[in-house]
Amino acid sequence: MALRSHQVKQYLSLVEANSYIMKVLWISNILFPELCDILGIQAPFGGGWMQSAAKALVVNHTIELAVASFYRGTTMQVVKGKNIIYYLIPEQTTKRNLYDPGVENYLKVVNRDFKPDIVHIHGSESGHSLAQLRACGREKTVVSIQGLLYLYKDFYFGGLSEREINKSRTMRDIVRCDSLKDQQQRMAKRALLEIELLKGVKHVIGRTSWDKACVWALNPGARYHFCNETLRDGFYENRWGYDECRKHTIFLSQGSSPLKGLHQIIKALPLVLREYSDTKVYVAGSNFFSGVPFWRKNGYARYIGKLIDKHRVSGKVHFLGELSELQMIEQYKQAHVFVCPSAIENSPNSIGEAQLLGTPVVSSYVGGTMDMVKDNETGFLYRFEETSLLAQRVCELFANSDLCNRLSEQARIAAIQRHCKETNAAALLGIYNKIISC
Repeated sequence: MALRSHQVKQYLSLVEANSYIMKVLWISNILFPELCDILGIQAPFGGGWMQSAAKALVVNHTIELAVASFYRGTTMQVVKGKNIIYYLIPEQTTKRNLYDPGVENYLKVVNRDFKPDIVHIHGSESGHSLAQLRACGREKTVVSIQGLLYLYKDFYFGGLSEREINKSRTMRDIVRCDSLKDQQQRMAKRALLEIELLKGVKHVIGRTSWDKACVWALNPGARYHFCNETLRDGFYENRWGYDECRKHTIFLSQGSSPLKGLHQIIKALPLVLREYSDTKVYVAGSNFFSGVPFWRKNGYARYIGKLIDKHRVSGKVHFLGELSELQMIEQYKQAHVFVCPSAIENSPNSIGEAQLLGTPVVSSYVGGTMDMVKDNETGFLYRFEETSLLAQRVCELFANSDLCNRLSEQARIAAIQRHCKETNAAALLGIYNKIISC
């Protein structure tokens, strides 16, 4: 349960009165924007939310924070940021996201050098997470749940049939061993690492009833701690407005894998176009389709192309590529409706971002989305398979400005509370103190 504002202030004042400086080590697969600026390299398009969470955590100066992350270098580096110490650990690119035993030795060095009071592993999906557990044990260690690969793998194909999967395979997929089946199999291998990690930890941080149940199923002895996500700074400072948005437009934050459900939007689109012929769909994220030479297109791109032709919606779906934080904010603000059509999700930041801005949301009823979207209160929900209902929900929002404004306002109120930086920082500090005192 979220702390109330007076509880946050009371908690922070107690922490500030304590001269004890807690040393916290984060294990992350993401390079922070601040670190990228220092190194003079391109910052990743995702992950800014983690730096925002870190800034909120260290604001009271009672936390000494170090972040161990991974890069394509050959030597370990230590870089000092404004309030964060960064450990850059080299990784073998051939084993990215799989298991690299050499990482264990580097993590042992990091732990000996920094001497953390607590280690916070962000995400269970990476082999790096398990490497930390194997290298340094589970005492004073907690892992945050982001996605859960051991379940995601079963939804990876997004409902595509065996025939559709086989027919979509391209020469690029064969040469690179990167068909949809290959991708799913690699996810399954990573899922085995995740299962070992989750079975081995004593403490887990989650944020939905779904991830709580999933952790409990694997490790009933693990202590579950609740803490919501802090999002990127810009999403707190902007707001969607009905009068300013582009009418009859749909925005998706990503769509490059079948798990994300882009094909379900395309299936629903003819029904939307029947009612609103000027409808357009805008898709952010890795551009796997538009402008890509045929010999470089993967199987899912081939499937999407055939689906677009089948439903005669060419020219209605636009691929934007990877967008910066400001560009993403602008797309959310311009959209009439944001849709999250995934086959499975835990608590997607994209829904939180849309709600924080106030963009009306339509989401598939999967995983933990039920904890983020209350049907007809803070958005609309539909079953992943029910593309007719998806289309009807979108049309309902297109037709009713009052409905858009009501859902927008109620979603913003809920999101402001859910993603409050101070509340979440205080909750996280409380979790750290509980674990340390165990």
